[in-house]
Amino acid sequence: RKWSKASGLVMLLPHGYEGQGPEHSSARLERFLQLCAKENIQVINCTTPANYFHALRRQVKRNFRKPLIIMAPKSLLRHKLNTSTLAQMGSGTHFRRVLKEVDRLAPTDRVKRVILCSGKVYFALLEARREKKINEIAIIRLEQLYPWPRDNITRQLEKYPNAEFVWCQEEPANMGAWNFVIRRLEYIMEDVGQNKNNGRPVYVGRPNSASPATGLLHIHNAEQKHLIDRALSWR
Repeated sequence: RKWSKASGLVMLLPHGYEGQGPEHSSARLERFLQLCAKENIQVINCTTPANYFHALRRQVKRNFRKPLIIMAPKSLLRHKLNTSTLAQMGSGTHFRRVLKEVDRLAPTDRVKRVILCSGKVYFALLEARREKKINEIAIIRLEQLYPWPRDNITRQLEKYPNAEFVWCQEEPANMGAWNFVIRRLEYIMEDVGQNKNNGRPVYVGRPNSASPATGLLHIHNAEQKHLIDRALSWR
């Protein structure tokens, strides 16, 4: 404001837990989320080529400029499930802040748990759910974390009146998006009349840690399996 300048800076930050050690895992998503206020920046963690395309396109086409922070897991460049059609980038399409459930599940009133997540952990959850043939757990992706898409999330969660809501992330509890989303999700749960778990979302992810990630592959694999199993179990 002082210099009457606006910034359209785009930052592509490798972020994703691949078992390669602390220096390869975290772009420090939590630090960027701590900077967010008054819609000053945009923070996204998109999981489809179409959304990545639209995020870059809208950054150029908008009539205002704000920095765009993109968490960009390198493994999604080659993931077999991470695909989009040309039609999803064509006329009439746009960036989607929240992506709804993609599989055919049980009727929405029989869904027991709704998992909210952001980024590449979605594909681990999706593959495990399909392998286990679970149809009573829905998975919703937050492609944009800030500005917070409250209305979009509310519309998705109110579809599941009998479900408990879970936030799942690969990062330790003191990192990633958990501390940013917890209060915001509580407000949404109040809006949709969700009373399970005392109106609080359940956390599923790695415990608090001083390091962004372990340096040992076998420990990483055990941690990953544990959090996926916990996310897909509601009994």
